[in-house]
Amino acid sequence: MKQQLPNVLTAINLLCGCAAILSASQGHLIYASLFVLFGAFFDLFDGMLARLLKVSHPLGAQLDSLADMVSFGVAPVFIVFYYLNEIEVMALNYSVFILAVFSALRLAKFNIDEEQKSSFKGLPTPANALFWVSIPLMNWQYNMDLGIIDISFVLSLFKQPILLILLSLLFSLLMISNVPMISLKFSSLQWRGNEPKIIFLLLSLGIIPVFLLASIPIILLLYLLVSIIYNRFKHP
Repeated sequence: MKQQLPNVLTAINLLCGCAAILSASQGHLIYASLFVLFGAFFDLFDGMLARLLKVSHPLGAQLDSLADMVSFGVAPVFIVFYYLNEIEVMALNYSVFILAVFSALRLAKFNIDEEQKSSFKGLPTPANALFWVSIPLMNWQYNMDLGIIDISFVLSLFKQPILLILLSLLFSLLMISNVPMISLKFSSLQWRGNEPKIIFLLLSLGIIPVFLLASIPIILLLYLLVSIIYNRFKHP
């Protein structure tokens, strides 16, 4: 039974992805985005729980990838597709489905690469997903007049379909790139060995109260910068 507990969290992640797809298809983009966020929460802790319980099984690793494909590969594509439909109907909207294809490539590449245990190569699929779900969430924040920072300029950029399509191409390439990225999975709670993760998390916690939901794309940019700086200056 103990061995199956991490798989339960993974299954909940998968269910969140299914709920996100259903919500997006019904036009409820806020709910869909929240389901992806919930899925990311359970995805973060399933591996941590497995390490704490000292249980490991190939089935869990494969289930995790399949769940990630639904929650962070397919669900965000549905969200951005229907978001584009809301601001402008155009045939190019379908081009964003390339994100699902490259998410699958990213996950397959991760599964066969033994080097991606303590760090990643390329942008992880959850990070890519969080960027896209932040767009409708920022719109909701703006409409509710929340936060102390005016994000109207950022939202005006995200209402440009061509920009979103170009970003989908960029993020697709980042996911299958060999750019080193730090892993946010902790093997211990000690400072030594976890320096970039702890620094990133502390900086993120300082950003969230100021920007609220608009902090998500900022934190993603911070994640890229911390990863690049750490891998540039770390000792061999």
